[in-house]
Amino acid sequence: MVNRMDRRMHRWGIASVVMLAATASTLGLASCSSDDATAQVVLLTHDSFALPDDVIAQFKTDTGMQLKIVKSGDAGQLASTVSLTPGAPKGDAVYGIDNTFASRPINAGALASYNSPEAVHGPDDYALPDAKGLLTAVDRGDVCLNVDEKWYDSKGLQPPASLEDLIKPEYKNQAVVLDPATSSPGVSFLLTTIGVYPRTWQDYWRSLKGNGVTVVSGWETAYNQLFSAGTGKGDKPIVVSYASSPAATPGTSALLKSCFRQVEYVGVLKGAANEPGAQKLVDFMLKPAVQKALPSSMYVYPVRKDTPLPDGWQARAPIPEWTVNMPPKYIADNREQWLAQWRTVMGR
Repeated sequence: MVNRMDRRMHRWGIASVVMLAATASTLGLASCSSDDATAQVVLLTHDSFALPDDVIAQFKTDTGMQLKIVKSGDAGQLASTVSLTPGAPKGDAVYGIDNTFASRPINAGALASYNSPEAVHGPDDYALPDAKGLLTAVDRGDVCLNVDEKWYDSKGLQPPASLEDLIKPEYKNQAVVLDPATSSPGVSFLLTTIGVYPRTWQDYWRSLKGNGVTVVSGWETAYNQLFSAGTGKGDKPIVVSYASSPAATPGTSALLKSCFRQVEYVGVLKGAANEPGAQKLVDFMLKPAVQKALPSSMYVYPVRKDTPLPDGWQARAPIPEWTVNMPPKYIADNREQWLAQWRTVMGR
């Protein structure tokens, strides 16, 4: 996912290893004993992973096992890392592979099946076709266009309300989007346009290009440097971001009919040194304490039913009622062709 709340502004953080100081020196992956291996659970995740320290500490309280967190780039890099070592994983569990990359580890045979008893409380609603148990949904973070309403108000102009508006002359040179070849939310926005314009999406992108759209490599550059409401106070009042981003950026809103449903999953890695511990971690990620912490920690929506959202989210960051949604296999089967066609259209 190219940094994600780095991308969402609240998912920064130095890679963390949560371990007792007294035992840290004995828990190295290269030389751990059998007892050591079952005393910890190694979680591979993306660079944007963040949960409160007290929530992570609760895993130790509940299970007696330490949680070691190993960050492995964005969602695409994470999926590749896991897929390259089926049966000989670098960890016990993986969190952060989303539905745009899920086919990679599934097809590679890198995942062990586990059906968590906690999944009936909502995660099963997001189960992958023909792969239930290999990956279990933890959260969703819909990718949408965001607009700087204050920018438009200051100029006495109407902000755009739809994808179609972006190709109108009155919005020329106002949008910044993400390269789908280098950005996970960039892929999601490309898939949105394919879902909305299945036969004419290339024409739509030609029109975007003709209307002065700016394409950058990742969310950080787009949102925090070029977006007019970002920290860099750029000159672009339209940006590809998340439905939840307005909760962190007052004066902005998401266009809720321009969204792609992005779901993140957790799974047990085949050949894990601590498979029982990995299963307990899957259960833990679905429990109320973790699910309640997700919005404030990673600016995503929990998938567990009846999980409360933070104050203000219902008004400023409501969950989209309509999203583009595609099966992972369909995405995997067509991704390279779509990217090649997109590059041709955009001259990249």
